Amino acid sequence: MSVSRLRQAARESVAGLPSAFWWLWASTLVNRLGAFVATFMTLYLTLDRGYSASFAGLVVALHGLGGVISSLVAGVMTDRLGRRPTMLAANVSTAFSVALLGFMEHPAAIAAVALLVGMTSNASRPAVSAMMADIVRPEDRVRAFALNYWAINLGFAISAAVAGLVAEYSYLAGFLGEAALTLLCAVLVFAKLPESRPVRNAAQEEAAGPEVGLGDVLRDGRFMGVVGLSFLISLIFTQGSVGLPAAMGAAGFSPGDYGLVVAVNGVLIVALQIPVTRFIEHRDPQKLLVISALLAGYGFAMTAFAGPLWAYALTVAVWTLAEIVNSPTQMGLVARLSPVHGRGRYQGMYTMSWAVAALVAPLMAGFVIDRLGAAWLWGATGVLGTVAAAGYWLLMRGLSEGDAGRVAAGSGGPGSAAAPTAVAASAEA
Repeated sequence: MSVSRLRQAARESVAGLPSAFWWLWASTLVNRLGAFVATFMTLYLTLDRGYSASFAGLVVALHGLGGVISSLVAGVMTDRLGRRPTMLAANVSTAFSVALLGFMEHPAAIAAVALLVGMTSNASRPAVSAMMADIVRPEDRVRAFALNYWAINLGFAISAAVAGLVAEYSYLAGFLGEAALTLLCAVLVFAKLPESRPVRNAAQEEAAGPEVGLGDVLRDGRFMGVVGLSFLISLIFTQGSVGLPAAMGAAGFSPGDYGLVVAVNGVLIVALQIPVTRFIEHRDPQKLLVISALLAGYGFAMTAFAGPLWAYALTVAVWTLAEIVNSPTQMGLVARLSPVHGRGRYQGMYTMSWAVAALVAPLMAGFVIDRLGAAWLWGATGVLGTVAAAGYWLLMRGLSEGDAGRVAAGSGGPGSAAAPTAVAASAEA
């Protein structure tokens, strides 16, 4: 491809998105540039503070539990208080709690503050996703979610490298650096992002009925099906940071070998997320979700047959392609199924599926590897991928047979009437 074609493709990838999206994108990038605690928590506790691996595992689990708790609470806040206030509260409280964690010394205090950090750092996600669905046209949402996901991975790739160097000098500097960048994210939100929560007038209030509650989300069978499938997919992908290092260590590889292999994931996402999204943007989401589930499941299942280091890298390349396709497509589906005035609660429930998987995946990997062996874990990922693919096929088939025309147009935009359930969401003008 010529340079001019590449420039044209780049312009088309970013064209047509509102300025508010790019400020939201910038805040995401800044936030992820400061991702120190989640990456280095285990090393900090075991190497710097001298705690046992069991205690480190407990603290990491509490951090994940905080994310589970805050997902639903933040979803309700997003709908009731607004997207912008929720993001501001989440970022400011995250900055405070992360800085506080760096000064904690007693084990109980470390565990308690780690729980608080997990709650605050996860609280902005429903608001970010809801605002993105508010301000971006339905036909551009897959591209917008892909660009945001690209920012997340770019920020993480840079932060992991820089934070590793910082950790060699001072872990406290890493905690304070994350706090500073999170505060900068809050400044961006405060200065540049207007509130996007749709406001209903009296006629729309009467037409839309009562406010969407968490009970309505739980009773929305199709959406909860997406949440369940998201949980299965996240169980698979989380094995890249849980099961894969354990299996490679048992096979005699060093931490450096694992670092090289898993780096393939970040490099490919940064290099391929935008061009792949351009290719899939207007294609059948049912096929994309089915294919990505199979690629994820069997990409990890291939690990059972990996021997040399390059073979492990090849398996990472396969499931990374699945991740590139699945993430924006599934986020677009969540946005389409969420009623306008219930987006925060719906996004909170979706976020919780990943948080719960982050708790379950380490337990699953440890139990299977210790009792049965790593090959059984990789076989289980193949089964999970197959089940998820079948689930996506059935769920999307029902969608296309029922509300395809209405949902394909996307959920209602700002100012439109909210529907009492996701599948009855109004089409955006």
